[in-house]
Amino acid sequence: MTAPQTSGLSGLIARPDGALVRGRLTFSDRIVALDAASNAGDDYILPGFVDLQVNGSHGIDVMNAPAGAIATLSRHLAHEGTTAWMPTAVTAPLEKIAQAHESIASALENLRHDSDGAAAILGMHLEGPFISPHRLGAHPTLNLEPRGDALDRVLAMRALRLITLAPELPGALDATRQLNSRGVVVSIGHTNATLDEANAGIDAGARMFTHLFNAMRPLNHRDPGVIAAALAPSPAMPAVIPDGVHVHPAMLRLAFNARGKDGMILVTDKVALAQTSGAENIVGRARATIRDGAARLDDGTLAGSIISMLDGVRIMVDEAGVSIGDAAVMASTNPANLVGALDRGRIQPGARADLIVLSRALELKSVFVGGREIS
Repeated sequence: MTAPQTSGLSGLIARPDGALVRGRLTFSDRIVALDAASNAGDDYILPGFVDLQVNGSHGIDVMNAPAGAIATLSRHLAHEGTTAWMPTAVTAPLEKIAQAHESIASALENLRHDSDGAAAILGMHLEGPFISPHRLGAHPTLNLEPRGDALDRVLAMRALRLITLAPELPGALDATRQLNSRGVVVSIGHTNATLDEANAGIDAGARMFTHLFNAMRPLNHRDPGVIAAALAPSPAMPAVIPDGVHVHPAMLRLAFNARGKDGMILVTDKVALAQTSGAENIVGRARATIRDGAARLDDGTLAGSIISMLDGVRIMVDEAGVSIGDAAVMASTNPANLVGALDRGRIQPGARADLIVLSRALELKSVFVGGREIS
């Protein structure tokens, strides 16, 4: 595919440090220049969002979707402003996880050759099966220990780039080191870890916390647990679901105050029910429906969100009191950095021209993927 012609945008440009600069961008498939311009407009220009946890959307379930459907989902996400993402597989028999992996790997390879305005697939996020039986959430009781044949089979998955595991499980620390050496980012989640166990996971190489506050040992002043480790300064960044349901806006603000813009990641953790009429779908271990602003199992257990990343950014700005520039760092720059996609999630010369334009009311006006306008 030939590179697009050189184009330009002007407005309030979000920089990788969270600052907003009034100026003009020049770009083709990559950003060519950023120049100050006092007469630039008032639209916000942000890097495309990078979502590291998407279980599905628009009726497409990553666990059951063929490669073509996953590519279709990539196009849907791009029209929402998410220009790179990780299809997320959940706890299931290893054979089922392997099938999901092959579909993700095929979709990833196909989109490399014909992206056609689709969000890039950065690899697979595997959320389980190496999780605590005490913190399953909506996952089925098919959890395994991260060692032996199960770990070997997961390590062999060529598209795996991020995995959620519980650091207190037997073999977890050694597994973390092996996964790191294979180029896989380890995230602490679905865990009953104590503070010491969580910190041991960080010392072994874990670099993220999966959906902070959800499916993990609660914070207690005499038993701080994993949440205290996530809120303390460390190389591991907590990811939060900013839908106002999984985490109250006051707690989103608390996490932001503790870790700052450079120490947090936004994820949607959205499921197939997102952007649908909301009938029902199987999520994890059981049937889920949309109730009270999220996907829930019949017993009320939260089973994923129904938001877009832009919805989450709006909640961070409007309800948690975060600036739009800082929200862009958490929704774009930090997740891209975490998984080594250093030419994404930032507006600077040489970076990919994956861009979104928002009105001052945070309404989506246009999306550019590799410099081509798609919405």
